[in-house]
Amino acid sequence: MEEGYGVVDVLFVDYQARIPLIEEEQMLNYVMILALEDGLSPPAAMSRIVARTKTFLTQAAAASILAFGHAYGAYSAFGNRLEKYLKRADAQKLSLAEAAAQLVKDWAAREPESLGVSNLMLRDPAAKRMIARAEKLGVAGRYIAFMKEVVQAAQKQSQEPVDIDMLGATGAVMMDLGFSAEATWAILAVTRALAAGAHYIEEIERHPYMRLGEPLTPKEDYDGPADRPVPPLKDRAKFAQSGICKTVDEWMQAREERKKLVGSGYAIVEEIEDPSKKSGIQKVGKL
Repeated sequence: MEEGYGVVDVLFVDYQARIPLIEEEQMLNYVMILALEDGLSPPAAMSRIVARTKTFLTQAAAASILAFGHAYGAYSAFGNRLEKYLKRADAQKLSLAEAAAQLVKDWAAREPESLGVSNLMLRDPAAKRMIARAEKLGVAGRYIAFMKEVVQAAQKQSQEPVDIDMLGATGAVMMDLGFSAEATWAILAVTRALAAGAHYIEEIERHPYMRLGEPLTPKEDYDGPADRPVPPLKDRAKFAQSGICKTVDEWMQAREERKKLVGSGYAIVEEIEDPSKKSGIQKVGKL
């Protein structure tokens, strides 16, 4: 610190045990500033909601980061996927274009939200500018080159316009800077926590705390079943309906009816695979 090195320099020391080139330091600064704030995204909203319940700032920031999922902030899943297909390209002597086409074919239908290519940035130039910045600074490498091929493959296979998004640009740039997929997630999660803290402070300065049970759903926002009188217990048998299904057809029909009940959970396809496997990490816990 006394020599004049900054936070970004120390991130390279922490995660890569090296002092970065000036161009690398400038690129990581660029990435972190772009990742710092993006308005009222779901994680930002989470920070504000938790703030209103009279918690500590750290709790609100943590809730915000816990809102990161495979549709938002999927840096680990994205980065490990790039690693997997680049290793396959080396092992099978595939070109980057061939490996990219296979990646898109395998994953576009399964997890398009963590592909790094979408329709989110068709008008916003931020993702393309990040790639251009990396190339201008001379820090673009194999991951960015591969990501460009992924974009082209996705555009060929997609029926609607798509282009590189912030996940694809940020993930590829961070890995070309030498950070692992997990390190990328950690660095950008903490970066975003700074913005979550600002959301917390603004929320509690502008609005009062909410007490348990204080806010009720406005009638104009309610879209559930119409009000019905509650029958007396003595008439229970007239209104009660069994939830037991005795045949597969009955079960299927009941399930379709329950899907119409918003908030029941029946319209959600349950995820039965271990969610930690989506990150691409081969081992969890003690390595």
